[in-house]
Amino acid sequence: MAHIAGVEIPNKKRVVIGLTYVYGIGKSTAQEILKKAEIEEDRKVKDLTTNEEKMLREIIQNDYVVEGSLRTQLTMSIKRLMEIGSYRGTRHKRSLPVRGQRTHTNARTRKGPRPGSLSGKKKK
Repeated sequence: MAHIAGVEIPNKKRVVIGLTYVYGIGKSTAQEILKKAEIEEDRKVKDLTTNEEKMLREIIQNDYVVEGSLRTQLTMSIKRLMEIGSYRGTRHKRSLPVRGQRTHTNARTRKGPRPGSLSGKKKK
């Protein structure tokens, strides 16, 4: 198994799909990385040489923000929005939908289960 950016990439997958296991790399970014490294997309991870793995690691480390640093960057930007008191920040604080979705109905994923409604529960 190849080890890139702290993530184990499965051997049986194609390299393009394997790179998407890294947080912050999608399919188009993976294709871009492989183009820079001059590796074909159809190759399997197990067929990569150690030099190619090293090249992939270097490209990802130097040119992209992935895994832990990306997660901290996202949480810091959300904290910043909450601190300055923007509309998006207040939506994050109240754990309501941030991007303009309706909340009268739906939004159960963001709001969590309905409070106090025991109508659907059975008594033991």
